[in-house]
Formats: sequence, C-alpha cells, structure tokens
Amino acid sequence: MDTLWTFVVDHRNQLLTDSYLHVSAVVQAVVIATVVSVLVGVAVRRSPWGSALSTAAASIVLTVPSFALLGILIPIMGLGVRPTVTALVLYALLPILRNTIVGLSSVDPAVADAARGVGMNRLRVLTGIELPLAWPSILAGMRISTQMIMGILAMAAYAKGPGLGNLIFSGLSRLGSPTAVPQALTGTALIIVLALLLDGALLLVGRLTTPRGARD
Repeated sequence: MDTLWTFVVDHRNQLLTDSYLHVSAVVQAVVIATVVSVLVGVAVRRSPWGSALSTAAASIVLTVPSFALLGILIPIMGLGVRPTVTALVLYALLPILRNTIVGLSSVDPAVADAARGVGMNRLRVLTGIELPLAWPSILAGMRISTQMIMGILAMAAYAKGPGLGNLIFSGLSRLGSPTAVPQALTGTALIIVLALLLDGALLLVGRLTTPRGARD
C-alpha cells in the first residue's frame, strides 16, 4: 500500500490529466452517439423493419472485439483520438438507440393526438412532448453506454488513444519493476471511480431534466 500511495502522490499531475482525457473522450462519444441514436430512432420508430434493421446493425458492432475494431480504424484514421472516439461512438450506439425506440414507442398516442388537436405540428409534438416523455428511457441507455465504454476506452492505448489505458498498459509492460503493479492498479481503480462519478452525474441530470409526469 505504501508503494501504491507513493506512486499516486508522485504522479498526481499525470493521473489528473489522464483522468480528464478519459472522461472527456467518454463524454464526447456518448453525446455523439446520443445525437445519432435519437435521429435514427425518430426516423425508424414507426417502422418495425427499420427498427429491427437499425438495432441489428448496432448490435453487430458489439460482436467485434475492441482490438479488432481499432485495427480496422487505424489504417483509415491513423493513431490517436479520431479512431478512439469513433470506436467508442460505435460501441455506445446500441443501448441508446434501443432505448430511444422503446421510449418513443411507449408514448401514449392519445397524448400526441391531443397535442395535434390544439394546433401543434409534428415537430413541436416530437420536441415538446414525445422526446421529453421518452427522455428517461434515453438517459437510461446513455448510462449503460457510459459504463460500457469507460472500460473499452482502456483498450484504446493500443491506438495511442487518450486516457488511463496508457497507464495500465505501461504498468503491465513493465511487470517486475517496483512501480508496475501500483501503476496498473491505479489506472484500473481510477476508471472504476470515474465510471461511478459519471453515473452519478447522469442520475443528477435525469432528476433535473425529466418532466414530473415522466418520472417513475
């Protein structure tokens, strides 16, 4: 434990920087995946075939190992942030897309009909009623994706990506040295802590942004 604490104290600036980059990459990926998923979900929600095809396409990505996906993206995008964030977005799509479709489909048609009856057009009904009512389901998908890609991002060190994966890989590559295990353990522990903090932040966002009528 003394060696672990000494490593944390001696490398606190690096740990703070890597933690910030890790969270930043995850947040960017989840935001992009949410925008894409909501747009696709709105487009296919009334089509059983469209919903099935879009979720199937997103599901296929999850069957591809992260190393293999990065190996495909690196020749196209090079090393660094671009292939990393692209891979994270692809992995984050399925939970958000599926929950978006479920959330929009669960909105009572009578509510939308009543809104149209008072003169609201389709866009206003979607943005003012349907999406807010589906928001808790969408947010639940975002939480799942966030937790999932927090760990996947550690593999991005293979592509020279940002985050705490570099710390873990560096420690594992130097097994036998005094700081190797503390380095890998610190990176792993920080990913777990940051995942819990992000999940708590999303819970807070949900409480602040969910309409009262849509809360459980």
